[in-house]
Amino acid sequence: MPNKSLDEICVNTLRFLSADAVQKANSGHPGLPLGAAAPAYCLWDRFLKFNPGNPVWPDRDRFILSAGHGSALLYALLHLTGFDLPLDEIQNFRQWNSRTPGHPEYGMTPGVEATTGPLGQGIGNAVGMAIAETALAARFNRPDSTVVDHYTFVLCGDGDLMEGIASEAASLAGHLKLGKLIVLYDSNRITIEGNTDLSFTEDTVGRFRAFGWHTLQVENGNDLDSVAVAIEQARQERQRPSLIEIKTHIGYGSPNKQDSASAHGEPLGEEELRLTKKNLGWPEDKPFYIPDDARAHFRQAIERGRKHQEDWDIRFRAYAAQYPQAAAEFRRAVQGELPDHWDRDLPGFDSAEGELATRSVSGKVLNSLAQYLPELIGGSADLAPSNKTLIAGSGDFSSSDRMGRNLRFGIREHAMGAIINGIALHRGFIPYCGTFLIFSDYMRPAIRLAALSSLPVIYVFTHDSIAVGEDGPTHQPVEQLLSLRAIPDLVVMRPADANETVASWRFAIEHRNRPVALILSRQKLPVLEKSRYPQLADCVSKGGYIVADTDENSELDIIVVATGSEVHLALDAREELAHENINVRVVSFPSWILFEEQSDAYRESVLPSGVPILAIEAGRSLGWKSYVGPSVSVIGIDCFGLSAPGKVVLNKYGFNLENVCDRARKLAKCRV
Repeated sequence: MPNKSLDEICVNTLRFLSADAVQKANSGHPGLPLGAAAPAYCLWDRFLKFNPGNPVWPDRDRFILSAGHGSALLYALLHLTGFDLPLDEIQNFRQWNSRTPGHPEYGMTPGVEATTGPLGQGIGNAVGMAIAETALAARFNRPDSTVVDHYTFVLCGDGDLMEGIASEAASLAGHLKLGKLIVLYDSNRITIEGNTDLSFTEDTVGRFRAFGWHTLQVENGNDLDSVAVAIEQARQERQRPSLIEIKTHIGYGSPNKQDSASAHGEPLGEEELRLTKKNLGWPEDKPFYIPDDARAHFRQAIERGRKHQEDWDIRFRAYAAQYPQAAAEFRRAVQGELPDHWDRDLPGFDSAEGELATRSVSGKVLNSLAQYLPELIGGSADLAPSNKTLIAGSGDFSSSDRMGRNLRFGIREHAMGAIINGIALHRGFIPYCGTFLIFSDYMRPAIRLAALSSLPVIYVFTHDSIAVGEDGPTHQPVEQLLSLRAIPDLVVMRPADANETVASWRFAIEHRNRPVALILSRQKLPVLEKSRYPQLADCVSKGGYIVADTDENSELDIIVVATGSEVHLALDAREELAHENINVRVVSFPSWILFEEQSDAYRESVLPSGVPILAIEAGRSLGWKSYVGPSVSVIGIDCFGLSAPGKVVLNKYGFNLENVCDRARKLAKCRV
């Protein structure tokens, strides 16, 4: 390949490893890798601080491919720079059991920092990572010693910036002045349907400037020096996040598909791929070809990364010698370990305190935990007074106070979910966020990605049912519980009272391997006293347990299963039916998924076969029968609610003692 610089050879190596992978799979997106290979190479070769030998080194720069459909480019970068991603994984792109899935997946591929693909989510994640870096630096850096100092880089496309979540996240990032966040905008002006002029003619750079961002433009994405100058200028700007618009050509080099929609999401085809290689002076008959000089140049990243971490290790040892307590705390936080006695002041409740809304109890638990978990950080989408998500005595995280632990997301639920994911991905914090349960719909894509990525985030969803009352059906969640339970690996917990709320928070803190959604009431509820209900403390984490039972010599006539506020209705019905010699077991069922994970023997002991079950929940009944068997009857709500005082709404929809007892009697008679 005469007359080509080493940089050009390296860029073409990225292009054709990607295009060959897509072609071999006969599936994928070659357009972005062909068009954006040059700016990506410039970033990774000249600026990005990482260590292929230790992909989770804490002070590495983070790189997020928000335009996750271009995953083949990221996999090529990871392979060539020496991560544990062999060439046969590139050749096995998008295939069963490969580590190169169609879109990047956190935890699947070494070096992938975030699960991306749903457009805009990666930008939100990056804002979270930049918040985490800034907050961690404020907590641990000292005037004479810096242990946290890295950037967050994003590669995004036109589609990312069309999504509303990107605007929400970018607006907050500008407000917070996250100067170490840098977005490389691959501006190729093409989407699946055609040219962006079809629907996207705004001044995108002007929009980001209005958000408070530092903006730069590069007219030719293949001009590595111009890209490098822009990245360096962005690195020097510490008061504002930076957007670099880099104009590229989707499907670059393809004689018939460059700058066309067809280059976006389908293989070039064998002939067009051959023509593209010929056009760019690449061997036409050598798929997955890596020139020796390109390989050698890329692999310099191994030694460079080793040196980066070695220098940091030296600094950290000096830091640990001077600040041993801070160093130990840093290690603990980034490793996700809990301190000793973190739960020493968790509250307990009894009936003497009167009825308590579980949202209020949650706020008390949060503040108890915050005393001993300085890594606890989070906030609400402008609903903190209602969600009870403020950490008392801590300021707000802001451009002037990087130590604040209260995050003010504003009315930006979409972005909030993605930002919280980014904080979890960064590590060093236990992030939480809150909103009304009804508005969990706004952040559902981020919740789904948190579950897919096994991220330890905590959701505080309050105002949990039609008991919201006067606000009416627009604010009364009906289908949300079922919808959230349908997400695999999301632990949904709907506690029945104050003490179950404490136990639910304990579970969320102790089990840091997946997201937990706490579903909490606005209305006040009676307290289940531990002395009267001794199984509560140990069994909430099992998902379902016996709250009240018959004596050992009495045969069960019916089991009443309930969640949340409806548990108290079940207990009242049990007492009423006892006068009629109907033997009722009441089961509190805070979490379906946790109950499913118990042994067959335990589940049978709680819900023995052959006994009719009445389930009570102020949400959709769909799912209960398939979950606990055909013998179940459900008091639920399968329509939208109405505006009226909460107690009136509950009564009108059958959540009253008379209806529960009547339904239970009928089931008990059927058993006889």
